[in-house]
Amino acid sequence: MTINNTSRALRLSIPSKGRLSESAQELLEACDLKIYKPNPRQYIASIPNLPGLQVLFQRAGDIVVGVRDGSVDFGITGRDIVEEKRGENGDIIILHDRLGFGYCDLMLAIPEDLPIESNADLIDYAKQQTNPLRIATKFPNLTTRYLNKHAMPHTLVYAEGTLENAPTIGYADMIADLVSSGQTLRDNRLRPIPDAVIQASEACLVANRKTLETNPDALAIAVQLLEAIEAHQRANENMMVTANIRGETPDQVAEKVFEQPTIRGLQGPTISEVYVHNDTANWFSVQIIVHRDQLLRAICELRAIGGSGVIVSPVTYIFEEEPARVRDLLARINA
Repeated sequence: MTINNTSRALRLSIPSKGRLSESAQELLEACDLKIYKPNPRQYIASIPNLPGLQVLFQRAGDIVVGVRDGSVDFGITGRDIVEEKRGENGDIIILHDRLGFGYCDLMLAIPEDLPIESNADLIDYAKQQTNPLRIATKFPNLTTRYLNKHAMPHTLVYAEGTLENAPTIGYADMIADLVSSGQTLRDNRLRPIPDAVIQASEACLVANRKTLETNPDALAIAVQLLEAIEAHQRANENMMVTANIRGETPDQVAEKVFEQPTIRGLQGPTISEVYVHNDTANWFSVQIIVHRDQLLRAICELRAIGGSGVIVSPVTYIFEEEPARVRDLLARINA
């Protein structure tokens, strides 16, 4: 049952420990939303730049359940656990599905000596066995959905502890577990089936749908969170490049810039006059935003049209008029 308590402070839950917790706090700090937690033992904190929001520290699974039931309004956790525990009623809405950390895949993994190289091989192998394959997992909903989709005979073994030793001990034939580097599997003589990915996962930002629909303050905070994250991520992908270029007029310099494929900027260059004291030529300062992976090409293009004194600077935030994720959120809530 969804709880919609508008009398309490709005709540954002993040993981209480581990790399996911550290990365969530680092992301918020990079977005100028640093968490204030005076006592490291506390499980409640605040974000001074979002005074209407309280921060809770919880286990990843509890975050999803809290957002689903409405006792928590927002949460940052892995997509894997969101899809496992979100339920069927649409109570959880995903605000941002690519926060840039917490990468892993929920995959099927088998003993390394089995002659299976693909999902198709596994299905054939399963159908040849006298008994259904026993698969140990902490993700029964996602795993069952995947196995049923591929019509694979199976018996699910739900486990809370370590899964990697299940085939060795003998209570399962294979496992469905999260894989990042794969080292733990190799240490236990297991290997993932390359195309048997049950759920690709990355950290995401989720919210309770009913809270957003009924509480304008919650919707405003959701927009602020998305604006800050989008501005930070977009800036992180780009660099600011400034160069001096000779020309007769700003329009002539702009034409030179637009003839090049890389240095056109987000909408176009910013061009301003440079006042020089020892040169009779007209100089203009050109400022553009360039994607990081096109930086060297952009510098070559600037030099090709006479650019000199090139300066490259990092960008902290790039705020759009209205980010796509904000438009999508408002459309879904209004609908």
